[in-house]
Amino acid sequence: MSNILTRFARSPKGLRWFLNIYGPYLGAGVRVDYLAEDFRELKVSMGLHWYNRNYVGTHFGGSLYSMVDPFYMLMVMNVLGRDYVVWDKHADIDFIRPGKGRVHAHFRLTDDDLREIREATKGGDKYLPRWQVEIVDNDGECVARVNKTLYIRRKISASGT
Repeated sequence: MSNILTRFARSPKGLRWFLNIYGPYLGAGVRVDYLAEDFRELKVSMGLHWYNRNYVGTHFGGSLYSMVDPFYMLMVMNVLGRDYVVWDKHADIDFIRPGKGRVHAHFRLTDDDLREIREATKGGDKYLPRWQVEIVDNDGECVARVNKTLYIRRKISASGT
């Protein structure tokens, strides 16, 4: 993370503020509506504007993907802390129906998710968890389904602990 983002990422309020003024999200109309104090839940939305419409007047697919891109990585990094390496590894998106109006996505890290990550990485092994996020419209209808895979590894110190 850049030094500026690192300073803001230390608190949920700071990270949310920074992401809401971050150029790519500001330009796409993406808004972080909620970020839990423990970084384990996040909600984003995006309105339909002239600058994020495609040729047929619906949400541009790239904007739909960008609204969900980094959030599981950022959440996991903040929950697990500096003892872990966390990267986005893979993603795919399935467009279900045209997106019109405001669309929303909701991210959650459960106790089971975190327990599984810690168990799988306790010896320094890599772990590739996968989450599915649905992008829904104001009526709750699924617009797109995104699968996100992260690369997570616990750092092993020089002393081996």
